[in-house]
Amino acid sequence: MPRPPRDPLVVGRVVGDVLDPFIRSMTLRVSYNGREVNNGCEFRPSQVVNQPRVEIGGDDLRTFYTLVMVDPDAPSPSNPHLREYLHWLVTDIPGTTGATFGQEIVCYESPRPSVGIHRFVFVLFRQLGRQTVYAPGWRQNFNTRDFAELYNLGLPVAAVYYNCQREGGSGGRRM
Repeated sequence: MPRPPRDPLVVGRVVGDVLDPFIRSMTLRVSYNGREVNNGCEFRPSQVVNQPRVEIGGDDLRTFYTLVMVDPDAPSPSNPHLREYLHWLVTDIPGTTGATFGQEIVCYESPRPSVGIHRFVFVLFRQLGRQTVYAPGWRQNFNTRDFAELYNLGLPVAAVYYNCQREGGSGGRRM
């Protein structure tokens, strides 16, 4: 009997470190300068300076979504004591549109990993209503699970991540 394909979010330990297991129910397309983010792909810091284009699926403009972008490997994968670092937070994104139609409540901060390979995770949640999600007071030690619980967001509807290391970096992840 064939084994089911491994979920790249599980393989990359996004499920576990950042998220609980969930079933994807929405499309989430993230791209930088026309290059789409696929789970586990590599980007250099120079490629992610400007906020990405984000498009979400759905079939109803009256349903709103929250997009969270975090780095669970801050400041380094071997010592992630700032896990999770919040890089971007956009709320009130109408279904079928993208992040530019939402409210950016924590502005985009471009990834600048200094040590090791960092994962940058985009998580999409369905909101209960408009203007029901508010900005946290800090970026470091943000917790996606606690945030979702605080605002009754439930499990994510979609997530995607990429890897990034400093411009001159090479080699594998340091554990």
